[in-house]
Amino acid sequence: MVFFLQTTIWQKLVSMDQWLFTQLNSVYTNRVFDNIMPFMRNAMHWSPVYLFLIVFMLLNFNRKGAWWCLFFTATVALTDMTGTYLFKNTIHRIRPCNDHDFAPHVRMLLDHCSYGFSFISNHAANHFAMAAFFYITMKSVLGKWTGLAFAWAAIVGYAQIYVGVHYPLDVLAGSLLGLTIGTLSGRLFNKRYGFAIFGNQPTLSS
Repeated sequence: MVFFLQTTIWQKLVSMDQWLFTQLNSVYTNRVFDNIMPFMRNAMHWSPVYLFLIVFMLLNFNRKGAWWCLFFTATVALTDMTGTYLFKNTIHRIRPCNDHDFAPHVRMLLDHCSYGFSFISNHAANHFAMAAFFYITMKSVLGKWTGLAFAWAAIVGYAQIYVGVHYPLDVLAGSLLGLTIGTLSGRLFNKRYGFAIFGNQPTLSS
């Protein structure tokens, strides 16, 4: 009886997940997003931003900046490995674009569908981990503008659904994982190397 209830609940959850995927991937669409979202979800396109962050931290915060870069990199690496080895390679959920039964319902905007597993979305996990770490460690320096990092992460996560490579549940779970790891690593950094408030910092390089 318990197994039957668990199976029924899981089936309903999967059904709702597929329905929401269809709404976001095929119903609520437009030509602007069709062109923007494939670009937004590609992590390689954000490489200049990551490089700028590293250079900015090293130039303005010296030794603490170097530690920040190390923590930042470790946060992303830990999140990515956790997503891959603890979730993807354990749960083995097939991506919507690779599911033979569901693929006809997918509006695919990329030239190929990755053969990796779907749950969780590492794109969402990694970007929310970066956003949480950045927000917690840099809020005292940059103030409310650090909150924009979450908007950026949310757009990247949404893009995974829009282009057809992840279900909403994949993105939600990935986001929660990233927020958890990013928050923990950010607090650890603040405890050991935290930056002072902006007014007590040396003048930032332009």
